[in-house]
Amino acid sequence: MPVKTKRSGVKLRLDTLTPQDYEKLSKPFVPARPVFKNCVRAFFSGGLICVIGQGIQEAFMAIFGMTSKEAASPTVAVMILISVILTSFGVYDKMAQWAGAGTAVPVTGFANSMCSAALEHRAEGLVLGVGGNMFKLAGSVIVFGAVAAFVIGIIYAFLGLGGGH
Repeated sequence: MPVKTKRSGVKLRLDTLTPQDYEKLSKPFVPARPVFKNCVRAFFSGGLICVIGQGIQEAFMAIFGMTSKEAASPTVAVMILISVILTSFGVYDKMAQWAGAGTAVPVTGFANSMCSAALEHRAEGLVLGVGGNMFKLAGSVIVFGAVAAFVIGIIYAFLGLGGGH
């Protein structure tokens, strides 16, 4: 039997609902997303994470007399450690709900995704639970990064831009 909704004005049969009809029917009920506000939050939260990372790198350089290049690796390790600790206490997820993509893009977001999966599946055991599930999301990122690095390396080699330090 045909049904006409008040808000959408779509006339349809409930037993033959197509995806297009469903979209027309549900569109008036979907709340508007504050895109500009979300972009500003992501920008400032991602920037704050980067400023914290820069501060840690500057500390390594000042305290241990490292160069910028030497301080890069321990800085990344400390940022990952901070992310994992905050994820373990449930703080990083609350920050991510507020900040959105700003917390997902830096290396801390990658560490958060792996740690969250490991925590979620720890009851299934170390190998099948933690080891098997923490790379489901992260595995695709690792594979994409390796393939992209390989392709870019081939392009650099073909153009004569890489190698021979």
